[in-house]
This record gives sequence, structure tokens and C-alpha cells, in this order.
Amino acid sequence: MDMTQSLQQTIDQLVCPGKGILAADESHPTIAKRFKAVGVESTEENRRLYRSLLFSTPELSRYLTGVILFEETLGQRDDHDISLPEVLSRQGIVPGIKVDKGKGPLPNAPGDMITYGLDGLAERLRSARDQGARFAKWREVYPITETNPTPLGISANAEMLARYAAVCQSEGIVPIVEPEVLIDGDHSLARCAEVSEAVLGSVFDALRRHGVALEYLILKPSMVTPGQAHGEVATPHKVAEATLQVLKRTVPAAVPSINFLSGGQTPAEATANLDAINRLKGNAPWLLSFSFSRALQGPAMETWRGLPAQAQAMQQTFQLRAKLNAAATMGDYEEDMEPAA
Repeated sequence: MDMTQSLQQTIDQLVCPGKGILAADESHPTIAKRFKAVGVESTEENRRLYRSLLFSTPELSRYLTGVILFEETLGQRDDHDISLPEVLSRQGIVPGIKVDKGKGPLPNAPGDMITYGLDGLAERLRSARDQGARFAKWREVYPITETNPTPLGISANAEMLARYAAVCQSEGIVPIVEPEVLIDGDHSLARCAEVSEAVLGSVFDALRRHGVALEYLILKPSMVTPGQAHGEVATPHKVAEATLQVLKRTVPAAVPSINFLSGGQTPAEATANLDAINRLKGNAPWLLSFSFSRALQGPAMETWRGLPAQAQAMQQTFQLRAKLNAAATMGDYEEDMEPAA
């Protein structure tokens, strides 16, 4: 099978109406923070056990097409000595891998960040593919202030995403391109839309320069929302209107799927906003789905709390959250589908 056929096969499996992608690629510091909040120590064994339970949730392939893994997870095995990527594959779910190496300050652009990890990327992709990964993810972040992101921040981050995506496709790996406009701050909905449009415009300019085939990538953007510290609370309808306007202005029709990140929204907020986007999408050319992390896993993690007796309840909670988001991808979610508090 040549690279183009391999990329097409993976896209065909990942892009499916009524389904989305789980991001279970938390770095050690991030999962340690989330575990601490529910009283669980972040040991390698606890991380293995938690993700084993998550990935073996019954009927998961009804709602998910893929799962993004952290590097450690690729090599872990469940209690039956089956590799965790294989646990997913047996469910009919495609394993993927986060390949960026975290972020740091961008020189000469105060307040902006840049992500590391291009060195040795091709070799790491080959190794991940040998362990079962078929797609990858790379995240760049864009803080919003009165002066950020700067023009340099926008262009430098776009260049990194494009270089990563080009390497992925050359290795037969489908890239998820994640430009995250951060929800932190007191910015308005309009300011978020302004930044998001500039960011996505720059990203697609860079992807074209680097010869990336748009048919074989997935975009993972933020929804357009006010900052968390802003006084305005935007309704799902307003979020959907603003998000769709930005996407229609910037994202080519060749992109097969846009899988939103949740970016600090609560599970119910993220689901309601995704539902509103799909109700308003009209003749939008892309699948509009999810690639949530905390908004999918949070309730399950709170249910589990590291207790063996809670394993089944945890899987039921996770399955329900996945089901609600799958409904939202079809515009079929209703608030009364949420579990009682």
C-alpha cells in the first residue's frame, strides 16, 4: 500500500458521521494534576489501569473512531497482557499518538509560546507506527491579550504545525493539526473570533506552502467563546454562529473533518456548543465533531477515584458522555439527556 492509500484508509476510519475522537494524551504533569483532584497518585501503574479501563469500555466504537495516546501508553498492556493500542484496535478504534514535546516562550514575541519536538520526528513516527499508531497530533497554543498573539507568534506557530503535518504525511501518518486559541483571559467573543480567524488563515497558508494534502488531515481548533474571566456568558447559539463564521472564512472545503477541542469548557458546555454548531451548520462542507479530553474524561475520572469497586460505574459514566457528544455531532443532543446531578 502506498502512502496516499494508507492516508486515505486512515481518514476513512477516523471521519465518520455520529462519532468523534478521544484525546487521552495527557502529559505526566497534566494527568498528575487531574488525578490529584480526585485523590489518585499519578504512578505509572495507576495511569495504565485508568487508561485500560477507559479503552475497554463496552460499545465504545459506537461513539469513537480514534483515541490519541500519550507516548507512555503506546507501550503499556492491560491486565490480560494485551497492548493498549491493540485493546483499541480490537474495539474497531484507531490508535493515534501525541508527538509534540511541550511548549516554551517564543523569543522576540513576549507572551507568545512555541511548541518543541520537530527534531527526530520522522523516526518517532515510524516507531509509533510500529506500535500501532495510525495518526498523530501536534498542538500550538495562542494566548489572547491586548497584544497577543503577535504577528510573529501567529506565523511561527503556523510554520511549526505545517512542518509537523508535512513530516506526518511523508510517513503515511494522518496529522491532527491543533491550533488552540486559549480560553484563559477576559477577552470578548468578538476578540476571540478576530484572533481565531487570523490564526486559522495563517495555518492554512503555511500548510499550502509546505505542500500538505488537506484531504488527509484533521483540524482540531478551539470553538469561538469569550474568555473565562469575561463577564459575558455566550449562549450555545452565539458560540455556534461565531465559530461557523470563522471556519467558513478560513478552512478550505478539502479538509474532511473539524474535531473541536473542549479547551476548559465544562462537559455540558462543550456538548451543548457542539450540538448548536451542528444545528446551524447548514451546507458546511466538513464533518463537525469532537476531540475532547477533559470534557469526555472528567466525569469518568471523578466516578473512578482510583477505587476498583468503581470500575464499572466509571465505564458507564464515560460511555454516557461519549454517547451525548456523538448525539451532538448530529444536532440531536438535548439538555435533559444529561444525568441528574
